Amino acid sequence: MDNILEEMGKDIFAKYVGIEILKAEAGTAEARLKIDEHHLNSLGIVQGGAIFTLADSTLAAASNSREGTAIAVNVSITYCQAAGLGILTARAKEVSLNRKIATYLVEVTDEKDNLIAMFQGTVYRKQ
Repeated sequence: MDNILEEMGKDIFAKYVGIEILKAEAGTAEARLKIDEHHLNSLGIVQGGAIFTLADSTLAAASNSREGTAIAVNVSITYCQAAGLGILTARAKEVSLNRKIATYLVEVTDEKDNLIAMFQGTVYRKQ
């Protein structure tokens, strides 16, 4: 996509959740989410779906930063540590790139650079 940041700005759900894509270029991306009370579960920690959505949106930005359109076909997440109020940052990097398939790793960290989650995604690339 020519202007991936502009395109990602049209993601209504990510916008509703509060995700901000900071950068996306050549198979990498970075995004953040300011955690507010509505992102917390009954235990007072960040709800897993909010972390997943942050990682998934960052995957989308990284995988669509190249020519064509990329659609996730398989993803998995490992939650490493609980998070609370503050800011979470997700950073995606391309691990492999082929004509039709690409794989990405996304790390989600808190403000102290603690690893909150690891997310792996495989995308199908439409030309």
